[in-house]
Amino acid sequence: MTTRTALFVIDIQNDLTTDPATRIPAADRIRTAGEKILTTARRLQTDNIRDAKSDPPGMIVIVQHEDLPGQGPLKKDTPAWELVFPPETGEYLVQKTTRDTFESNPHLAEMLKRKGVEHIWAFGIQSECCVESTCIGALNAGFRVTLLRGAHSTYDVDGKSAAEVEKEVEHRLEGRGALIEDWEKVVRLWGAMIG
Repeated sequence: MTTRTALFVIDIQNDLTTDPATRIPAADRIRTAGEKILTTARRLQTDNIRDAKSDPPGMIVIVQHEDLPGQGPLKKDTPAWELVFPPETGEYLVQKTTRDTFESNPHLAEMLKRKGVEHIWAFGIQSECCVESTCIGALNAGFRVTLLRGAHSTYDVDGKSAAEVEKEVEHRLEGRGALIEDWEKVVRLWGAMIG
């Protein structure tokens, strides 16, 4: 039996990607990457294709952040909070109020393991916040983690460009044992399995 995997789509929400006043600099790139990654992953779901070498996602988890009152713009049931890529039938919606999806959802790791998940693919927003924290949470819970390079980003921060922050996050996660793969290469591999 091949390893089941989960694709985590982290916090791709309107405030961060569509609102011209608040979106991250690489919003267009993240939306384009997200659309291509999800389209391919969803086709793999439909065709129920499994391949040990490429390890395509066995399930899709859409993560949605909610800011608590006074903490930020992602207030539940507001346009800013809405997802760019809402879950489709059979996909999982996981809501959170902390950066680490696993911290916000203490039973999530156990549920994933019961379903046979051992490997998590991840992408989304913001690189140094919810993406990094969720990847660390997954590693700490015993999952293998692959972060999709080019499919995560953030704002320019502390005198660093978003691109510099992306690279720093990738370096830190590699130091913890995560793999970093170019999203386009992964999508090509998955796409080849569809034919």
